[in-house]
Amino acid sequence: MTKIDTSGPENVLPTPSHTVGPFYGYALPFRGGNDIAPRDHPDTVTVHGYVLDGAGAPLPDALVELWGPGPDGRMPTTDGSMRRDPASGDFLGRNGVEFTGFGRIQTDANGHWYAHTLRPGARGGNAPYISVCVFARGLLTHLFTRIHLPGDDAALAADPLLSRLAPERRDTLIAADEGNGTYRFDIRLQGENETVFLEFHR
Repeated sequence: MTKIDTSGPENVLPTPSHTVGPFYGYALPFRGGNDIAPRDHPDTVTVHGYVLDGAGAPLPDALVELWGPGPDGRMPTTDGSMRRDPASGDFLGRNGVEFTGFGRIQTDANGHWYAHTLRPGARGGNAPYISVCVFARGLLTHLFTRIHLPGDDAALAADPLLSRLAPERRDTLIAADEGNGTYRFDIRLQGENETVFLEFHR
């Protein structure tokens, strides 16, 4: 019988109990989760990108949640994704008409995600932004960040968070304008050009 040296953590091999997910594909994604605003609304913009690991490889099993105010800076109170038929209780999903302010998107096989939303308005003395929460394999705790859309350089320069960051770190929070109301925002979990993530305290 071979005796295994377990005197230190460097000598112990991981077991299946150490595996962290992902379990996000079950029950969390919902139909129309990327349609935060109706696609045919004249002010709808598309925000898209990739979730990338520390080596720059795309994650096909990440989950991205977005929250954002409307152009007036107010958070909507629409039922949105959780609408149910009052008679049967069946899940109806979004109605395709109202702006809900919330979306949940699972990345595809290439690590890509996208959402249709309205350009957010300013609130609380900050430059307008969309809040982001990322769930992915290997993450014991979800990560928070922001998406700022380009277009108002003065507001971005005056933002309390952005103004405290070095330019190269600041740029990880500003989406790239691809024209025609489309913006690209890649989320890099580690490594070169890692996205700035936020920690909230109570």
